[in-house]
Amino acid sequence: MASMTDVIFLLLIFFMITSTVVSPNAIKVLLPQGKQQTSAKPLTRVIIDKELNFYAAFGNDKEQAISPEELTPFLQSCAAKEPEMYVALYADEAVPYREIVKVLNIANENKFKMVLATRLPEGKGK
Repeated sequence: MASMTDVIFLLLIFFMITSTVVSPNAIKVLLPQGKQQTSAKPLTRVIIDKELNFYAAFGNDKEQAISPEELTPFLQSCAAKEPEMYVALYADEAVPYREIVKVLNIANENKFKMVLATRLPEGKGK
């Protein structure tokens, strides 16, 4: 019988193999660093740049500028098209935490699955 360590190791390998590479967006956003990329394939993207401009896109659509007030109805319309959707939040690392919490609260209130996008750490030590 496989030990717990073996199972965790296999899961780790599985997620490393299946993790998706996020293609760079036209909107310049410097993502915070994270060691793991999610294997979920987000269908809706919400982007906050360092000037606190919001952009959103469903599926492979191009990102459109959107006001924070329009975000909830936009995400609800996306969820109507794709109930199992994930919402990927790409926030510049300069964005204040309160702006990120606003988006997380919208996702929580509407039971959307939320993914926070990060970039992989650079090989160089700082």
